[in-house]
Amino acid sequence: MNIEEYIEHSVLKPDTVIVDIERICTEAAAYHFGTVCVPPLFVKMAKILTAGTGIKVSTVIGYPFGFSAIEAKVAEIVLAVIDGADEVEMVVNTGAIKNNDWQFLANEINTVMPVIRGRGKKITVILETGLLTATEIITACDIYGAAGVDFVKAGTGYVEDKAVTEHAGLIRRHLAAAVQLKTGVSIKNYHFALGLINAGVDRLTCNNGIKLKQETIQQN
Repeated sequence: MNIEEYIEHSVLKPDTVIVDIERICTEAAAYHFGTVCVPPLFVKMAKILTAGTGIKVSTVIGYPFGFSAIEAKVAEIVLAVIDGADEVEMVVNTGAIKNNDWQFLANEINTVMPVIRGRGKKITVILETGLLTATEIITACDIYGAAGVDFVKAGTGYVEDKAVTEHAGLIRRHLAAAVQLKTGVSIKNYHFALGLINAGVDRLTCNNGIKLKQETIQQN
């Protein structure tokens, strides 16, 4: 397995500094990871560091809790695109889900999508699956599948999801076929990563991609 095809190399810790961005961009180029995901502050830098490599630059919107107003998320997206982001990952409002305010979530994504598509970019919506019921996950899949997002992501990594593999499988079964699936939880090892891939995950957003690559080589 070429696990590097699945890895989105990321650094999203609160104390991220310039050397972290330099490191993951260098590593992504060396190990042929397709995407780096960085905080909004560092999008311009990541874009410069990955110039000519074919590596895509992604950033987060409303991270990590998704509480921001719709207008604030739109502004964040516009600024990220201006800075050079190829993709954005928007955390949905978990509170709205828990309150069964599906109209709010529909309004949010229907407001955001024209901004994304009008600029030729891709969007991931992040569900904090560790806090959601199966019914809530399925309903969210219906909304975001109908909206035509590019990816749905299981977890930000800030909330533990002990059943993430099961949740990934649940999302894949109920998500429109054209929408791809990511995970944002801590990837413990190669076997854990393989379980997620077998559950239908298309991208693994993680900060230990090199370790997974080395374990893959050992397995083979």
